[in-house]
Amino acid sequence: MIPLILYDIPSKLEGNSWSPNTAKPRFVLSYKGLPFRFEWVEYPDIAPRMKEIGARKNKLADGREMYTLPVLSDPNTNALITDSWEIAEYLEKTYPEKPIFPNKSKGLILAFDTAVFGLGRAAVAFPFLRASRILRERSAEYFITTREALLGKKISEFSPEGPERDEHWAIIKGAIDILKQWYDKEEGKWLMGDVFSYADIIIASRLFWFKRILHGDEWEKVVGWHDGRWGKLLTDVEKECNEI
Repeated sequence: MIPLILYDIPSKLEGNSWSPNTAKPRFVLSYKGLPFRFEWVEYPDIAPRMKEIGARKNKLADGREMYTLPVLSDPNTNALITDSWEIAEYLEKTYPEKPIFPNKSKGLILAFDTAVFGLGRAAVAFPFLRASRILRERSAEYFITTREALLGKKISEFSPEGPERDEHWAIIKGAIDILKQWYDKEEGKWLMGDVFSYADIIIASRLFWFKRILHGDEWEKVVGWHDGRWGKLLTDVEKECNEI
């Protein structure tokens, strides 16, 4: 089998990976045991590189269309897929062993994905600030410029220490509290009890993002919530996906 190619965004961190969106297909590929390799693309190079390989634009929630990552290339089928959800659907259909949408759960997990996207969105300025610090120079400049335009403020105003930062932490904690309520509905370590699914990958990808971009003491703060549940969940997903 020819290795698939996952287009991802590099960073200054060891191991490069940091993005929650590109983490989702990485977890799926690893879980299904599919061989793949990374191609690293800096933020300002995404549009020209994706045009070059023939990838399509991604439609964003606000209706805009633009080139984004992740993109997955499968030389075994000549497929080229944009967007983490569509990549998950493609991999499930093309390589059905070890399903990530068990028990006809794809529709419910799509609704779950949408709900998770909304959790903590009001505090996104804080992780944006942290992410800007771990990117390489060209990507950092692009990231800061586009996020400043998105939020309508300078990056120095994204999440200043004090009451605004405290509010962001409260929003993030509230989002995690909601996740706990959802996970507590079933016995077992996964959202569906003893059945692993793409829903757990969605949450693990967000936790992976926090682990990679937050300062060490900030990540430990998250890990400390709910008796260490979220650090353990990330580790459990990484083990399930054969990443550790």
